Amino acid sequence: MLAGLLDNPTYDVVVVGSGAGGMVSAIRAHELGQKSIVIEKSDRYGGTSAVSGSGLWIPNNMFIKDKDSDEAAFDYLKATTKGEVADEMLWRYIRSGQRLVQFLRGIGVEYYLNPNLKYPDYHPDMPGALPEGRALFVKPLDGALLGAEFFNIRETYPEFKLLDRITLDLDEAGGMVMRAPGWKLTLIKHLLRYWLDVPWRLRTHRDRKLGHGNALIGRLRKAMLDRDIPLVLKTRMLRLDTIDGRVKGVMADCDGRQIRIEARKGVIMAAGGYEQSPELRAKYLPSKSQTTWSVTPRGNNTGDALLAALEVSADTAFMDQAWWAPSIAVPSPWSPNMTRNHGIFFERGLPHSLCVNQLGKRFVNEACSYHRFGEAMIADEKATGANMPCWIIFDSRFRKKYPLGGLMPSAVKPDWMLPPNWLATFLHKADTITGLAAKIGVPADALGRTVSRFNEFVDANDDKEFGRGGDFFNLYQGDPFHQPNPCLGSVAKPPFYAARLDLGDLGSKGGPKTDDFARVLGTNGKPIPGLYAVGNCAAPVMGDAYPGAGVTLGTTMTFGFLAASDIGGANDINPI
Repeated sequence: MLAGLLDNPTYDVVVVGSGAGGMVSAIRAHELGQKSIVIEKSDRYGGTSAVSGSGLWIPNNMFIKDKDSDEAAFDYLKATTKGEVADEMLWRYIRSGQRLVQFLRGIGVEYYLNPNLKYPDYHPDMPGALPEGRALFVKPLDGALLGAEFFNIRETYPEFKLLDRITLDLDEAGGMVMRAPGWKLTLIKHLLRYWLDVPWRLRTHRDRKLGHGNALIGRLRKAMLDRDIPLVLKTRMLRLDTIDGRVKGVMADCDGRQIRIEARKGVIMAAGGYEQSPELRAKYLPSKSQTTWSVTPRGNNTGDALLAALEVSADTAFMDQAWWAPSIAVPSPWSPNMTRNHGIFFERGLPHSLCVNQLGKRFVNEACSYHRFGEAMIADEKATGANMPCWIIFDSRFRKKYPLGGLMPSAVKPDWMLPPNWLATFLHKADTITGLAAKIGVPADALGRTVSRFNEFVDANDDKEFGRGGDFFNLYQGDPFHQPNPCLGSVAKPPFYAARLDLGDLGSKGGPKTDDFARVLGTNGKPIPGLYAVGNCAAPVMGDAYPGAGVTLGTTMTFGFLAASDIGGANDINPI
């Protein structure tokens, strides 16, 4: 493919970035008769989408027509985005998201409503919120169907696999963590499936079953292969090429050689945000942060699309925003001298734990969504100067029953099995709260009072300070087998533990402004001819909000679909 690109680099549509938004754009363009290509600067395809959970937040989807409506979804989005997003953008997403799901099913990317993954909306207090049904997930894929391209997909992070190598569905993984009925049978089934697949084991340790984001990217790559849509790795966009104010292609570094790729109809940028650029983080994000705190693939999303768009006078919005998620730095058991931050998505809502700032005080309902938790870290840092990092505090019961990032419960991996340096750097342990406070540099008296007061709330089954465990989202984050409240359990049984939480993210949010067809807008407020942007390299369709699980992929793929549809002349005019 590389030789073909160098010999004849002319296409109707050039897509920059091989995540889900980029692949959907290329496939949709092809279906509308456009010759398309995807270029990817990494040596692996899939981007952040490949290491995601694959969720799509699609309101009023085909599975919940009896429970939802377009109007309820609009009310919810209008409330969560606080009026900062134009109505036509919200309506376009609601209506076109449903079209997207039908399109995906037609190309072999089958999304479904998993009855065991009833993700609620993240703002249960907002009008139009639903306790379940808007988050859809993709079905697993046999990776052997990809042929040699199986080995070029960005691999799922090891902590999302059984024994760091065996793929589990999300509901199966949750059932095993919580030791739900039948978890042992699930464990045996997957061990047998993996080890009895002898021909595949002789080729690679990687499971041929692709799940989560790998299943999504694998299915999209299969659709591209079936249609002979080229995807070229190690090809980085350097800048946009314009003629008389119209974007007509990209200048790219193709494995060390600079080339021009012509785009007769348009360039769709789907290349991720800027969260892996220290300079851009320092320039735009509101709080001190480091690239290593992000949970996106390191070195990938460095703002190439943003910088290219700025060179052609694109306007921008929400540059100080990210998809926040607290993260925890865990030394890698697989790679010496390597530490990687893991997102802490649900663990904060489990019983026998609480979170405090450096003053030893709670600052948020720990069972809120990870994005809202990140927002609370920022607000507390501004108010006290004593956040970032903050700490999750838990006792031996939490340690025994629940995972934390890449750390398995002590029932599976007891402390004596941990590398010695883990208990001095990543995980802090003491027999008393006072001793724990000394190890993490938090005032002992303040931490002691905080823990005592929290335990009183637990005894009363009422968190009078922050209302933890008081709504359907909180309860979903907890342990369903812990009663009377799945989120509330005292922190009282030694030994006690603490782990540092950094302000992580799932990607930056800010980027070029776009309209409801994903056309990039210039500083004059008009579309820049031939230029489109979707996903994290565009200003977020959701503003500074994070309405529900899968809204990142949902908006990326929906507006990738719309961008290609616009190029192919297949968009509806009025979204409302």
